[in-house]
Amino acid sequence: MIAVVLIGTAVSVALGALLVLLPGVVVDHDLAGASVDARDRLKAVSDVRTTLLQAIGGLVVLFGAYATWRQLRVSQDGLRATQEGYVTDRFSRAIDQLGSDKTDVRIGGLHALWRIAEHSARDREAILSILAAYLRTHLPWPPADPEAVPGVGAHINDVAPLEVRMADAQVALTGLGVLLLHPREQSWLNLGVTDLRRADCDGLWLPEVNLDRSCLEGAGLYHANLTQSSLVSVNLRHADLTTAIVRRARLVGADLRGAKLVETDLREADFTEADLREANLRKTDASGAVFRRADLRLADLRGADLSAADLHEARLTGALTSEHTRWPPGFAPGTAGVVPTEDPGPEAPPLLQPPGITHRYPPLRSLP
Repeated sequence: MIAVVLIGTAVSVALGALLVLLPGVVVDHDLAGASVDARDRLKAVSDVRTTLLQAIGGLVVLFGAYATWRQLRVSQDGLRATQEGYVTDRFSRAIDQLGSDKTDVRIGGLHALWRIAEHSARDREAILSILAAYLRTHLPWPPADPEAVPGVGAHINDVAPLEVRMADAQVALTGLGVLLLHPREQSWLNLGVTDLRRADCDGLWLPEVNLDRSCLEGAGLYHANLTQSSLVSVNLRHADLTTAIVRRARLVGADLRGAKLVETDLREADFTEADLREANLRKTDASGAVFRRADLRLADLRGADLSAADLHEARLTGALTSEHTRWPPGFAPGTAGVVPTEDPGPEAPPLLQPPGITHRYPPLRSLP
């Protein structure tokens, strides 16, 4: 403190001496010994002193602005460090909540992670991976405990909707589908070999997601986005993909028996060796899709756009078609065993989706 006072005093003395002595020296130097009136000399000294005061004032203002800027930077850095510490603390507490035995506590932790990801872009990728891992570890397919949850071979009507049998998993899935609306750096989020039977994915974004060998039987995927996703050998029996976007997705060997794909975007999707028996593909856009060795028996293809589709060795016996069904050039539907019938007309607007909790799925007519 004493040193600061001494330094301030020395600076004040130096400035005083500068303002008192320097103007006279400057004026005498400029006059170079010439004789002038005392009043004129006094005015010249006063002008020099005013100029010096203005220069010193400007320097003081600049120094004050610099000091303010430095203080603002320090304050911003401190605020940023405080915010990062706060986010880290919230992140740690949310992860701890995921390990709780209570469902409501786990749901709270999932919502906390969801909120952090929405406000912290640098943490979004990590949280997406955590949510995906949470689903994979809590919902393996086939189920780790068939007695607690009906496993392979159980009729879908005997399986409770995901939001009923495991509400926290449905929250994690919804969080993923909402957060993936934002652009992300990494791709191919892994949800493979996961039990998502009767999951509610309506309107969710799941592009470039790996769902290989997962079970989405009876899942609601109305207006969902599955662009470029991998669904190899996935179970989508009775799934509702009405108006969904499945463009350029890989569904090689997938089971879509009884699935609803009305007005779905299937352009350039790969259905090689997929089972689409009894699937409803009315008015679907499958231009450029690959159906090599796919099973389309008893499927509803009325109004479907199959132009430029690859139907090599596809089975179409009993499939319903209409005058609005579009076929690839050179394809002869009459020799494929299809059943021409009247077009159903415009589809009814899906104003209200049937509740997944009460919906009952009819048994499939096709053989297992």
